[in-house]
Amino acid sequence: MRAVDLNCDLGEGGRHDAELMRLVTSANIACGGHAGTGRTMRAAVELAGRHGVAIGAHPGFEDRDNFGRTEQVLSGEDIESLVTRQVRALAGIARAAGLRLSHVKPHGGLYNLAARDPRVADAVARAVRRAGRRLILVGLAGSRLPEAGRARGLRVAREAFADRAYLPDGSLVPRGRPGSIILDPGEAAAQALRIVREARVRALDGTDVPISADTICLHGDGPGAVAFARRLRAALGSLVVRLPR
Repeated sequence: MRAVDLNCDLGEGGRHDAELMRLVTSANIACGGHAGTGRTMRAAVELAGRHGVAIGAHPGFEDRDNFGRTEQVLSGEDIESLVTRQVRALAGIARAAGLRLSHVKPHGGLYNLAARDPRVADAVARAVRRAGRRLILVGLAGSRLPEAGRARGLRVAREAFADRAYLPDGSLVPRGRPGSIILDPGEAAAQALRIVREARVRALDGTDVPISADTICLHGDGPGAVAFARRLRAALGSLVVRLPR
């Protein structure tokens, strides 16, 4: 059984950022792609600093109409450029507040593409290395993204999800498919605890999938996000640690 970070995607326009920041140990802050403005980035960074939460950039496709969840076909150079631009924007805001970034976690469609496409994964890893060699690259456990980060000499954090369902190959059930989102806080907490204690997750078809995670994600944009976070924090208890800065 290992300690684990509890992260949340914040600064995306949700109403519960202040409450969630008290419950998580790492924040992935939207930095102008799928969501986020200079004002929301500053507010999220200040909240994270106040509560001792590790600050991470959450870059995504620049497609606000679809909240960055629609996959796009871009060149490796364009992906590297958009990730670098967004990470540096948040890093500048953090620096002005006397703080610094600890990690980078892609969002939505970019995250899913980087999980399975080595070309996209390498473009993201190149961008993170370019933005700061000390940054941790967060990616889906068992996917291409942590592999690409290691290959580029980055520290990586393997991510698992408390509130998302899994397929037998270890990938996430696509949003929109029945059963893709776990709505019950108790079920989500039980899934997270089993991942930490047993390094396994139950897939949608009932099979057990091996999974080793350094950080557990809770989504902050749902109506029950605070209840989920409280339940998860209570279930994980002293096992929760923060990603290093």
